[in-house]
Amino acid sequence: MELQLNSADVDVLVAGGGGFIGGHLVADLLAQGKTVRAVDVKPVEEWYQVHPDAQNSIGDLSKLDQAETATKGAREVYMLAADMGGMGFIENNKALCMLTVLTSTHMLEAARKYDVERYFYSSSACVYAADKQTNTDITALKESDAYPAMPEDGYGWEKLFTERMCRHFHEDFGLETRVARYHNVYGPEGTWTGGREKAPAAVCRKIAEAVISGDHHLDIWGDGEQTRSFMYVDDCVKGSQMILGSDHLDPINLGSAELVSINQLYSIVEEIAGIKCTRSYQLDAPQGVRGRNSDNTEIQRVFGWEPSIALSDGMAQTYEWVFDQVKRSHG
Repeated sequence: MELQLNSADVDVLVAGGGGFIGGHLVADLLAQGKTVRAVDVKPVEEWYQVHPDAQNSIGDLSKLDQAETATKGAREVYMLAADMGGMGFIENNKALCMLTVLTSTHMLEAARKYDVERYFYSSSACVYAADKQTNTDITALKESDAYPAMPEDGYGWEKLFTERMCRHFHEDFGLETRVARYHNVYGPEGTWTGGREKAPAAVCRKIAEAVISGDHHLDIWGDGEQTRSFMYVDDCVKGSQMILGSDHLDPINLGSAELVSINQLYSIVEEIAGIKCTRSYQLDAPQGVRGRNSDNTEIQRVFGWEPSIALSDGMAQTYEWVFDQVKRSHG
């Protein structure tokens, strides 16, 4: 696969622009009147969103020459590209997740070579130490809780390593890097089936299937008491741009502090759908850490920022979209 671009410079490169968050980010940047280059390894027909006003290109950014081609002429870079998915994918594909380090490294090298003005890296709450996430009534994770390092095996280690690379590219080469730790981003126009979907989309799909089939029985991974916080994609897009444009150099949480159990998440979507289901619990299924929540003290202190979209509102919008996809798939 060889990356083909037109020669026009752009305001922004979105690496991973064919992905879930990338598609929403490209839309928002275009709406602001910015020129945008979207690059993704997937065939365009597999992109979650395709925006005709962007420079849309297929390229394997794990290859240094293609990372350089993609980056040349871009003033700012959002590095969202990663081989990842929900907990089922992450726990069963640790090597694939860690191989993203090639993309992470080559994109930083390309940004340095072409004097990119600002570089944003999307890290993850999976960098946080596992021994701080063993209870469902988790103390919210503050930025310093990433050390001493004990991140999610595979995916989390790659993210934490790349955070350090961003720091040292700034210190040693003067590259203006900014890092946000995403906490469970969800919303429409994302993965909802196939094994890479995350909990909110999986919950919406299962309940949509229950509505359509009339079989109101659900299989739930784990005991359903594991806890998480979830951030709607619009808040993620706005927060990412806010962080990139700032002078804040250290990794910072970007997420919601609204903690819920997986059982509560199912109940929220049941209420949206207007049904009540019986539940079976698959205790041997992947479920990740016992509890994880975002401590938003630092982002409130630095930016005065809080997510604007409550979980119930965001899940209503997500369920409506997922329901349409499930209905279409059933013919």
